Amino acid sequence: MARIGIQLMMLKDHVAEQGVTPVLTRVRDLGFHTVEVSQIPMTEDNVVSLERAREDLGIRYAAISGSIARTSSAYGLREDLDEHIAHARRLGTDKIRIGIMPLSALRDEESFRAFTREVDDLARRAADQGISLSYHNHHIEFAKVDGTTILDRIREQAPHLRFEIDCHWVTRGGYDAERTLKAFDGVLDLVHLKDFRIAPVPLGVLDGTEDLLEFWERSIVQFAEVGQGNLDWRPVIEQGIASGASDLLIEQDRTYGRDIYDSLAISREHLVELGYRDLIEA
Repeated sequence: MARIGIQLMMLKDHVAEQGVTPVLTRVRDLGFHTVEVSQIPMTEDNVVSLERAREDLGIRYAAISGSIARTSSAYGLREDLDEHIAHARRLGTDKIRIGIMPLSALRDEESFRAFTREVDDLARRAADQGISLSYHNHHIEFAKVDGTTILDRIREQAPHLRFEIDCHWVTRGGYDAERTLKAFDGVLDLVHLKDFRIAPVPLGVLDGTEDLLEFWERSIVQFAEVGQGNLDWRPVIEQGIASGASDLLIEQDRTYGRDIYDSLAISREHLVELGYRDLIEA
């Protein structure tokens, strides 16, 4: 059965300030039990706390995250695949997701093919150990090269790779979320439930004290709580489940002054109204 949970990235600052356990306790108290781990340093202390939350709070982990290359603050799949797999197993998940491609892969055709070869090899090696490696899209992957989107080129050139489709970024890339989920039937592991909102024109633009062009080009499209934007969520969720997603994760990159816990509560309420309480509480 598919489950609905949240992306822990939204609470990374809270984790940094308070630690893993208080944050996941608040998440559990909001009525969520499934979490995707991203942008949380996988230090031994944090991993131990995440493990304990499985036992003490009933938290389930949909996936953990990894970048291709190691950074000063995070393991890299290239150098540390075994460590990622060990962390996944400790947290009881069989999924790792890549949040974004290295932008250097877009430099030229040779760089792109080097990226797809490497990510396909990583996905194959992970699959050999029972772990699914998924790629998470943004809008940039809907740019076309010789008539084919970058996302489709990744899929074609990395046949062992699975996918996490982010509905907001699909929409911002000019595509339809439901149709995209259908197109990825059979290779879809995860879905991001992230709404797409067109912001109301602010008073400052109307009275001339704020720049219209700045708003028009940079601020008119917003992230939104599920149900507070323009996406029709029932067919999107149903298609995500039909296409094989095991987990659908609420994510909101910015809340524009609203407390993130309040935003999560609003998203949860809308999904409950649509009839998905059982998937949230599973």
